[in-house]
Amino acid sequence: MRLPHVLYRLYERRLAAGLTPDRAPRHVGVILDGNRRWAKSFGETAATGHRRGADKIAEFLGWAEDLGIEVVTLWMLSTDNLGRSAGELGDLLDIIEDAVRGLADSGRWRVRVVGRLDLLPERLAAALREASERTAAVDGLHVNVAIGYGGRYEIADAVRAYLRLQADAGATLADLADRIDVDDIAEHLYTAGQPDPELVIRTSGEQRIGGFLMWQSAHSELYFCEAYWPDFRRVDFLRALRDFSRRERRLGR
Repeated sequence: MRLPHVLYRLYERRLAAGLTPDRAPRHVGVILDGNRRWAKSFGETAATGHRRGADKIAEFLGWAEDLGIEVVTLWMLSTDNLGRSAGELGDLLDIIEDAVRGLADSGRWRVRVVGRLDLLPERLAAALREASERTAAVDGLHVNVAIGYGGRYEIADAVRAYLRLQADAGATLADLADRIDVDDIAEHLYTAGQPDPELVIRTSGEQRIGGFLMWQSAHSELYFCEAYWPDFRRVDFLRALRDFSRRERRLGR
C-alpha cells in the first residue's frame, strides 16, 4: 500500500537525510526488468511497457546525479532478448534508439555503449556509436547503456582483444598461457577504466543477475526490488542505497 503524498515526501526526505556520501556506491548497475509485466497488468502491449520504462531512465539518472553517483550501468537489452518475436523486438529496438538519442541530446551525461553492436541492426548500432561519440567530452555522470549485452560475450571479447594485442606484439601462445592474468582481462572489458559496480539493483522481484556484469560484479552488493521498472520510484532507489550503506563489505577479507 502506498503512503499518502505528504507522508511519502516526508519519508523520502528522511531516507535521503540518512545517507552519507562516504557510504554511497560510486557505480550502480541496474537491470531494468518488468516492462512487459507492467504493461500486461494494465492490459497494454509490450511496446507500451517498454516506452514507459524508457521514460523512467532520465528521471532515474537525475536521482543518481543528485546523490553523487559517478557511474550508472543500465541493462536495456540482453543478447537473449534478441531472440524475441520480430514484432516486439522491432518496437523495442526503436524505443531504445530514441531513448539513447534522448540521453545524448540532453548534454547532461556521458554515454558509453557496452555490448555486441555487431549483433544489432546497423542503423541502431550507428545511432549508438554516434550518441557515444557526441557525449565523449561531457563532464558529468557516466552512463553505460548495455545493449545487445551478455556477460559471457563480454568476457570472451575481452580475452579476444587481449590475445590480438599480444599477437600483434609478437607473443606466442605459450607466452600468453604463462603470463595472462586477471588484470589483463579486466583492461579489455567494456567498462575498462571505470570502477566496478558496488551495487547492482534488479527490479520486478526476480532474484538473479542473469549474466549482468559477470566479471565486474564479483564483489557487488545485490538488491532486488519488487517494483516493475516503470513503477520504480526515488524512494525505492533510496531504500536500495540505505540497504547498501548498512552492509558490511568485507570483499573476501
